[in-house]
Amino acid sequence: MADGLAGHEKDFYSFVNDSSWLGGKSEYSNLNEGFPYWFNGAVPLAYGLNDTRLIGQVHDSIDYVLVHQQPDGWLGPETTNATRDLWARFPLFLGFTQVMEAEQSQSQRLLPAMYKFINLMHSMLVANQGFIDYWGKVRYQDMLISLQWLHEHAPSNDSQLLLDTMDLLRQRGRDWADYYQRGTYIFKDLDLVQPPIGGDSPMYPWVHGVNVAQSLKAGAVIYRYTQNETQLQSTRDAVNWTLTYHGDVAGSVIGDERESNLSPNRGSELCTAVEIMYSLSYLYHVLGDKVFADRCELAAFNVLPAMLMSDQGARQYLTLANQPFSESIQGSNPWNNVGADGIIYGLAPNYPCCTVNHPQGLPKFLSASFVRVGVNGIGHALLTPATMKSTTQYGVQVQIVCNTKYPFENSLHYSITASKPFDLSLRFPDGYDPSSSSITVNGVAKAVSPDPHTGMTVVSIEAGTSSLCYELQSASIRVVPRANSSVAIYHGSLLYALDVGQSVTTLNPSARLMAREALPPIEFEPHDYRITNLGPWNMAIDTSTLEYHSGSDNSSADSSLPSPLWTPGGPPNSITARGCQIEWPVDRGVPAPVPLLVNGSRKCTGPAVNVTLRPFGSLKIHMAELPTVDLGTNGTVS
Repeated sequence: MADGLAGHEKDFYSFVNDSSWLGGKSEYSNLNEGFPYWFNGAVPLAYGLNDTRLIGQVHDSIDYVLVHQQPDGWLGPETTNATRDLWARFPLFLGFTQVMEAEQSQSQRLLPAMYKFINLMHSMLVANQGFIDYWGKVRYQDMLISLQWLHEHAPSNDSQLLLDTMDLLRQRGRDWADYYQRGTYIFKDLDLVQPPIGGDSPMYPWVHGVNVAQSLKAGAVIYRYTQNETQLQSTRDAVNWTLTYHGDVAGSVIGDERESNLSPNRGSELCTAVEIMYSLSYLYHVLGDKVFADRCELAAFNVLPAMLMSDQGARQYLTLANQPFSESIQGSNPWNNVGADGIIYGLAPNYPCCTVNHPQGLPKFLSASFVRVGVNGIGHALLTPATMKSTTQYGVQVQIVCNTKYPFENSLHYSITASKPFDLSLRFPDGYDPSSSSITVNGVAKAVSPDPHTGMTVVSIEAGTSSLCYELQSASIRVVPRANSSVAIYHGSLLYALDVGQSVTTLNPSARLMAREALPPIEFEPHDYRITNLGPWNMAIDTSTLEYHSGSDNSSADSSLPSPLWTPGGPPNSITARGCQIEWPVDRGVPAPVPLLVNGSRKCTGPAVNVTLRPFGSLKIHMAELPTVDLGTNGTVS
């Protein structure tokens, strides 16, 4: 990421480099959110990699923003109440708190500036000011997180101010608990709602895909300082209902830009993917429900990598579960509020917000991967290779290095150094079998006994140096039914999709989105891409013929995965099957919803052939919701 688009936006991208926050003139909307979005992702990327170049950019940005804080405390370029909307300060503050967690010395200059702004924000909210548009009213939970961080880490004798400001944000905002209740929540296909929910509808903020992804954590955020347990049921219902009735098979929310139905030719937005990852990791930290961690990994290992070119140099605006080509759509398209370039890969196709917001995805996933557990424990919550240095609440100094190729392989190898004994909690992910999995510490086998609620299994670690091997064993390929006798195919944490082959044509990005002149040269050149399929996409598969192939030696901890990884053939895993082509029309530039059975059956239009399914994230064009056919009865299904 640091070598790709995310790591070079401040070098060349006008909505960061020439942002009004930094004295420039380039903004893509009057929300002035481009720089704060970038900053919120640049901070965990810079410190997660300990990248001195990116850390320098973070420092330079802080320098400018704080030097130009206005006398009344306002942070940002707006100068009058008529133009001052609080929303863009929410991702800025999330970035500030992450900086202080990574580099405590920065607190000396950040805390005074933050409290000066909070005093102003409090007075604005008392006067019913600060929300010119609805975005901040439905996303205020992000600012509550920062205020709670200050309350817990640096209250500065202003605890009551923080609590009062939290209450005022809730009072001036919209309560998501009012929406996530029966009688209000929209369970059905939103395309069928009358009158239609357009951008000017009072219901639109509740069903905007990115708003929804950010809202999933709202109940838990509010619960943390109110202890109102009704908020817990609200947040659990929010996740369950959203992903059941409006979720895609790759782990995100179908919303293009508004939620719609479960059709695989409707899209999920890149901003939605990274926001749902943040919400789900936050929910696992606060509530401990193992399903939140499983769903976070589903998004991180599937929808997010699918939306980024393998070199991290270009991104999509939308991805579709069934997307066998990536090109501009001529004429009308099936989406709610997305233009012709919605599914191409490039610098900023369709709208710039995802360019500046997507960098937070994986870096925040990494920073959320390890957690403190109880008085004397450390937990590996999100399973990813990482190095962690911390202390337990009891004060035990711990360093953990996790070397793994999960989710492509099933082994996680830990090197652990501890000043005293402590408990290590390891999450057991969905899709694996605990009875055949194992944990070995310094050659001694330990039981794998996941907690029914958290999914954590606890291992006692002695002082000194320890070596731990965590072997996960997968139960089987999972075949999940979808609409019209179609299925989605999973193995472990990975979704598998039909590999249709690809041909990539490199284009040039829009010149109007490039940075101002006279910038120093950089080792990155953005492009747009058109990707077309080489093989047929209109395939049905016989699920009785599915066969999983690991493709590598699971016992070796030293071998490496290819780099770049998320490219066709990059991951070693695949699933093969038998399938055949069927009649399947194109609807407004993309595959129509999966065809219905005809008289209870589905007919092949060609011979049965071998097909290959690969991890969804590695296939920039793909078919992930596949019709089923019984090839044992002459190509018909009943």
